[in-house]
Amino acid sequence: MLKRWLVQRVPDAKTLCEHKSLRFLGDALHRPYLWVMNRRSLAMAFAIGLFVAFIPVPGQMALAALGAVWFHGNLPVSVALVWLTNPVTMPPIFYLTYKLGAWLLQIPAGDFHFEATLTWFVNGLQTVLPPFLLGCLVCACLFSAIGYALIHGIWRWRVANRWRARNICSEGD
Repeated sequence: MLKRWLVQRVPDAKTLCEHKSLRFLGDALHRPYLWVMNRRSLAMAFAIGLFVAFIPVPGQMALAALGAVWFHGNLPVSVALVWLTNPVTMPPIFYLTYKLGAWLLQIPAGDFHFEATLTWFVNGLQTVLPPFLLGCLVCACLFSAIGYALIHGIWRWRVANRWRARNICSEGD
């Protein structure tokens, strides 16, 4: 069920191979393990996609694709999960990562007063960037590990239930 649901929603191989931001991977996109949906590749794809989604850099799709090639994860799933942080969800997610980083560093989360000056920008970066980056790193690691473990657990649970159902049916014969 999970596999069927994902197959219906993730981009297909042709679409991803033709995407301009993924052309740098060249022939690596034609490796068969990037398109297989098994427990290991799907769990790895969730880990990669969720990790990259919380890293505030441009080119997240390319970074997730590179991670999928490097760590043998499912490419479409890892690229699709990057869109967890899209233009609509990015402000609240990154604000919460900043608050988490400030809490971990035990510094008060500053009030946000915007001024359109270079001085404000430079000073703002010095005070906001350390807790923001720490919060992003912690969330990336945490959600990556949770996603990996959750997919492994769900997959194993589904397989065990199918085996149990198969044994129950065969015992009645």
